[in-house]
Amino acid sequence: MFDAPPDAWYTWVAVALASVAVAGVATELPSEPAPDAPAAAKTVDAVAGSTYASAAAHPLDADRIRLEPDRLALRTDGETSHATFAFGPVVPVGGDAALARVARGVPPGRAFDSLAAFREAVVAARERASDADWGPAADRLVVRHLEWGEVDVTLVDA
Repeated sequence: MFDAPPDAWYTWVAVALASVAVAGVATELPSEPAPDAPAAAKTVDAVAGSTYASAAAHPLDADRIRLEPDRLALRTDGETSHATFAFGPVVPVGGDAALARVARGVPPGRAFDSLAAFREAVVAARERASDADWGPAADRLVVRHLEWGEVDVTLVDA
């Protein structure tokens, strides 16, 4: 009368297996949301689409970045977010220290000896950016649109 039904142990095994499965799924969920690449792209577009010299900065919440002339990707803890620029192509600064200084506000005439040197640096940066790979992300994305002589460019540094 007070005996357990013969199939009760199957129920307990099924509940235990379901609990293990739920725990496994929960531990595989990302610990933080994917970075917000579309918001960063909107900042780039706001500056690149301007008809006047302008600049802006956008905070980044990513560990890695891949910046190309027409798009960017942000990555953190295996989560990746992509966005395409509406106004491009832009010039990712990459490892060029002089272009990075210009992107952060230094007049190009002070960072470069001549307009030709500035133009060459912009062309070289565009060529490097076409083969962009993942690199460490800074704490903010810096964007600057400027004209110097006939060079009209939007520089992006991260």
